[in-house]
Amino acid sequence: MRFRTILMILAILLVAGFVALNVDEFTRISVLSLGFTTIQLPLGLVMLALLVATLLIFMASALYTQSKYALEARTHTRELNTQRELADKAEASRFTELRAYLEEQTLAEQRRESALGTVLADRFAQQQQVLLARMEQTDNTLAAYMGQLEDRLANRPGMITHDITERRDNTPFR
Repeated sequence: MRFRTILMILAILLVAGFVALNVDEFTRISVLSLGFTTIQLPLGLVMLALLVATLLIFMASALYTQSKYALEARTHTRELNTQRELADKAEASRFTELRAYLEEQTLAEQRRESALGTVLADRFAQQQQVLLARMEQTDNTLAAYMGQLEDRLANRPGMITHDITERRDNTPFR
């Protein structure tokens, strides 16, 4: 129980004990003035009835206030849940948009990479062809120089042609 409830129950018990101890005084008849007339009633019971009526009004007021706040709390809770759901949907939507954007960017990057790969392969093929052409040209030039050297050596007086043949077999000159 809450502290206020315990305090209220304790106060009611103290008043009930006080009334029980002084029941003779509470029930003694007194002349009471209502302003326009006078009546004879026990003053203690009238005061006790007023105390009980005040207590009942206070409790009804507290119950009304508590139920009002409970209804407001439920309303706020529903509104918060609605807002939370909207926020969750918006967040999920943002995640979906982000995923779609990232997939689009990934596909674009893959397309760029494949295009660059194709361009690179074409350039490598071109360079390979250029290199092969240069190598063939170099081979032809080297063969022409070798042919010129062989002709010079063959036309030289005192040179034997079998030495050139030996040279082609990778044997050294003597």
